[in-house]
Amino acid sequence: MASIESKSMDHPDESRTPDKTSVGVVHLGGTTVGRYTLQPGWRWSDCIKPVAGTDTCQAAHLGYVVSGKIHVTASDGAEADISAGDAYRLEPGHDAWVVGDEPFVALEFESKTADTYAKA
Repeated sequence: MASIESKSMDHPDESRTPDKTSVGVVHLGGTTVGRYTLQPGWRWSDCIKPVAGTDTCQAAHLGYVVSGKIHVTASDGAEADISAGDAYRLEPGHDAWVVGDEPFVALEFESKTADTYAKA
């Protein structure tokens, strides 16, 4: 493995495009980074549930919001708005949707989730 690796998120190793969703994935050594772009009107239960086949998102997420805002509701009743500049961690068992007219853009660093999110 090289001592320095760099890849452009503008030219990802993999791309996924479910409804109102764009996920670009780069692999760096044993790590995966994902850039998620969710368009206004995106909701996990409408856009990703058909791909995932589960009632709620079963992925753990660890990331940083570049722009936009989402609202997240967890199966345990917790709710939060996550906006530009926020770092976040979500446990499996949640739904989420874009708030407002700006796309939500986030970078995720949870290797397993970035590797498999929105992948049929």
